[in-house]
Amino acid sequence: MRTKSLKKNKINVVTLGCSKNVYDSEVLMGQLHANGKEVVHEQEGNVVVINTCGFIANAKEESVNTILEYVEKKKSGKIDKVFVTGCLSERYKPDLQKEIPNVDEYFGTSELPGLLKALGADYKHELIGERLTTTPKNYAYLKIAEGCDRPCSFCAIPLMRGKHKSKPIEELVAESEKLAAKGVKELILIAQDLTYYGVDLYKKRNLAQLLTQLVKVEGIEWIRLHYAFPTGFPMDVLDVMNNESKICNYLDIPLQHISDDILKSMRRGTTQEKTTKLIREFRKHVPNMAIRTTLIVGYPGETEAHFQNLKNWVAEMRFERLGCFTYSHEENTHAYNLVDDVPEEVKQDRANQIMELQSQISWELNQGKIGKIYNCIIDRKEGNYFVGRTEFDSPDVDNEVLIDASRFYLKQGEFTDIKIIDAADFDLYGEPLK
Repeated sequence: MRTKSLKKNKINVVTLGCSKNVYDSEVLMGQLHANGKEVVHEQEGNVVVINTCGFIANAKEESVNTILEYVEKKKSGKIDKVFVTGCLSERYKPDLQKEIPNVDEYFGTSELPGLLKALGADYKHELIGERLTTTPKNYAYLKIAEGCDRPCSFCAIPLMRGKHKSKPIEELVAESEKLAAKGVKELILIAQDLTYYGVDLYKKRNLAQLLTQLVKVEGIEWIRLHYAFPTGFPMDVLDVMNNESKICNYLDIPLQHISDDILKSMRRGTTQEKTTKLIREFRKHVPNMAIRTTLIVGYPGETEAHFQNLKNWVAEMRFERLGCFTYSHEENTHAYNLVDDVPEEVKQDRANQIMELQSQISWELNQGKIGKIYNCIIDRKEGNYFVGRTEFDSPDVDNEVLIDASRFYLKQGEFTDIKIIDAADFDLYGEPLK
């Protein structure tokens, strides 16, 4: 039997899944740091906390495999303890405890105080807004609400995150000021549904009011909007986007599908006609807006005709950014009562067709950028290139601007005017202005 070392515990937080999980891990790390704990993110540590994702099949599989990997390390004596938190743990705790009992303890998404106690730390209420950011120093996620009230048939998020709960404007402003003081220049606003912000606290959709307060934070240069819902979109947000230069002309609005039959079964509360009209309104109000959307193919009952309609619509709309997922049949969701009748290979083929089409659209749009000058934020240096982004691009999911590091030196975290000299389907190549 191995003798436990007397060294001070180093806690390694491992984050899986979406930006909401990144944010939650950063809050956890901030609490641990304030308690005098040594904490790292995805580095070596003898105590491991895995923040899991439980959204769709691939994400669940990755989470389970990661848990098993660290349980094996614990068995072999490489680490001392393994704790699991996040969405998978919230959704499947009894099953996980039974199937992987060698984890020291499982915690759900709302059990931060209990997790901290297990790690020998106290939950400090006065730390609201304090966190250890894990993103490059120039940008950070700002979670403006938790949970979701939408009834989408395919989605398990309400099971894991609960009902929609907005954070007060003053709390978000204070958090943004703390981030700006650390050198953050770009806020990426996240929630399950940004457009529902404020309904619970202020009895109205209050995203526009929040934005008018956040733009006043000194040091913040860009504010980016992620995860809007198409039904009941608050159009006054577009006025703020037009009037305030700090609000990026960018919107991430997952639309999921366009055929009326599928939208109805998905319980999205909209139609093809309404959605098309909304996108045209966006482009009319903010002509140079970059719209990112995500789609689901292979939903129960999706026929070839439904898919062709979707494909034709993507070709017509020419979204600046688009991602496509295959449908995942999730237990305890409304759609789980339907027959998952589209074969896996058909789902994958349809996703590939959509992404091939989008690749061509993106290439054509990018060709139009050659010769133009964009103000870019430089995120990092990778290989022989400095990697930057325009205001029309979000980290990790969108286009990047590559600048030859053997010819030019750029400062990471700084804004630079870049002239685009070449373009591929998802990358732009540029040179800084002399």
